[in-house]
Amino acid sequence: MSAAPESPLPPESQASPAAPAAKTRRVPKTVWDLVFTLLIPILILSPNLLGEGIGLSSLLGGGTAGNVRAYLLAALVPVVYVMWDIVVNRNVSPVALIGGAGAIFSGALAFWYVDGFWYAIKDSARSYLMGVAFLISAATSVPLLRVFLDAASIGEAPQDRALTNRALRDPAVHRGMVAGTVIFAFVDLLGGVANSVVNYQRVTAKFGSDAFNAQVAEVNAIMRLPSTLISIVGLMAALYFVQKAVRARYGAGASVFETAALAERVRQEDRGAAGA
Repeated sequence: MSAAPESPLPPESQASPAAPAAKTRRVPKTVWDLVFTLLIPILILSPNLLGEGIGLSSLLGGGTAGNVRAYLLAALVPVVYVMWDIVVNRNVSPVALIGGAGAIFSGALAFWYVDGFWYAIKDSARSYLMGVAFLISAATSVPLLRVFLDAASIGEAPQDRALTNRALRDPAVHRGMVAGTVIFAFVDLLGGVANSVVNYQRVTAKFGSDAFNAQVAEVNAIMRLPSTLISIVGLMAALYFVQKAVRARYGAGASVFETAALAERVRQEDRGAAGA
C-alpha cells in the first residue's frame, strides 16, 4: 500500500475540525425494483436494442431459439433479483417469503411455451393464484391480510408486538380482517382479468417470434402502472374494513396504522379489567 500524500494545507487548516462528510445518497429500493422487474426485461425483449432489427436475441442464437432464450432470460431476471434481495438482506418475513414464492411461480411458468389465449392466462396466473389464496385464507383463523399487518409490527418491542397481534386476533377485528381479505382477493382477481384481456388483445404473434417478444415487452410497459394502481386500491379498500373494525372495538383514536398506540390501547384495557 502506498503512503498517503502529504497534505497541501497549512498546519492551521489541518488542525481545524473537519467538516462532516456528506452522506452518500442511496438509490431507493423502488427504483431498483423497477430496473430489474420492468426496465431490464423490456430491454432484453426489445427487437431493436442493439440497432434496427437487432436485439439481444441475435446474440443468443438468433431466430426462434434466440427469441426463446431472450424470453426466458427476461422472465428469470426478476426472479433472480427477488431471491437475491431475500438472501442478501436476510429478509425472511412472511411478506418477503410470499413474494419470493410468487416470483418462483412466475419463473416456472416461463417454461410453459404458449401464445394467444393461454399466454394471456399465464401472464395473470400469479394474480389468480394470489387471489384464490387470499379467498381461502379468509375462511381460516389467519387471513393473509393479517400476515401483512403483522409484518408492520416487527420493529416493535416484543411486549407491544404481542399486544398488537392480540388486538388483530380479537373476534370483532377478525371479522373486519376477513372482509378486508375478501375485498383484496376480488380486486386482485379483477386486476388479473384486466391484464389477461389486454394480453389477449395485444399479444397476438406466435411464441418464439420477434413480434411476440416485442408485444410482450409492450404490454409489460403498458400494464405496470394500471396493475400497481389496482393493487393499491385493493389494499386501501381492505385496510378500510380493518381500520373500521379496530376503531369500533378499541375506540375512535385506535388505528391499525399506529401499532404502538394500538398496543397501548390493549394495555389500558387490561389494566381496566384488572382494576375492576
